[in-house]
Amino acid sequence: MKKFLRDYKKIVILGIGNEIKGDDALGAIIAQKSLVLFDKNENIVVFDGGTVPENYTGLIRKENPTHIILVDAVDMKKEPGYIRVVEKEEIANYNISTHAMPISFLIKYMETTLDAQIILLGIQPKSMGFAEPISKEVEKSIGEVLVTFDKVIKENFD
Repeated sequence: MKKFLRDYKKIVILGIGNEIKGDDALGAIIAQKSLVLFDKNENIVVFDGGTVPENYTGLIRKENPTHIILVDAVDMKKEPGYIRVVEKEEIANYNISTHAMPISFLIKYMETTLDAQIILLGIQPKSMGFAEPISKEVEKSIGEVLVTFDKVIKENFD
């Protein structure tokens, strides 16, 4: 993350996920908490893309970011709460969230319409059942991601 964000000018964080499907809500929760965390930083723009992140591409384009961080639940067959940057080439290997457009299409589209570096930050869900709460493991990972965002962004901004 530190290497990815080096020399950023403007960051867009796009949380992806369904708030009523257990751990699939993690992207939305990170987006909502990031809005509060970075509310005074005009170089950080946050969108809660929910289950239709493709609907935010126009708004993202208007922001003209240098860096885009997509955050989503990704079934990597790891322990719940496991966090990692998923490389573009690996996306097809994983089951990613419950939204309409495949995340690989979204990334390809953004790459052709924006001059920005893009990463997908994946968190392994425990359960994505309807009306289930966020698992303790994923809740802990959400906290870790927010602390990392705050630390790395502040380090690169100063």
